[in-house]
Amino acid sequence: MPPRLKEKYQKEVAPALQQQFGYRNVMQIPRITKVAVNVGLGEALQDANALDRTAEQIMAITGQKPIITRAKRSIANFRLRAGNPIGVAATLRGDRMYEFLDRLIAAALPRIRDFQGLNPNAFDGRGNYSLGLREQLIFPEVDYDRVDKVRGLQVTIVTTAKTDEEGRRLLELLGMPFRKN
Repeated sequence: MPPRLKEKYQKEVAPALQQQFGYRNVMQIPRITKVAVNVGLGEALQDANALDRTAEQIMAITGQKPIITRAKRSIANFRLRAGNPIGVAATLRGDRMYEFLDRLIAAALPRIRDFQGLNPNAFDGRGNYSLGLREQLIFPEVDYDRVDKVRGLQVTIVTTAKTDEEGRRLLELLGMPFRKN
């Protein structure tokens, strides 16, 4: 059974985008190519177990095993050496990507305390959207009792849109709750 958000894209969003922006070819219609989930862990230099616990939580949230990111260069002020593990990242594509976005939009974002909507201006100029979440506890998959420390994570949604306006409209039609200006 295909993901709910993927069906919505194919049946409602793509035709609406084609009509609004006047695309002649279906391959011109913006679509989401991948979602990157990233957690930076500076504390992993002192606590090696923090990396394992965070990787376990990201695996529960995304449904796939994350990779461990390592420092590219040494920074003496931070006591950081090249090659030290400093974070975890997962790149989602295909059905897993749509399932994650559906859970993010429908379950996780409404659980944020005093949620007013997402910043509609957090696009990069090429139609890609990034949002930072202050805690991983907003996802229902994370077991509250097993969390040792509240950590934030970054979610980047990469689209094939050429402009921010196209990317914003794509995410709006998919149900992303943007703040009204």
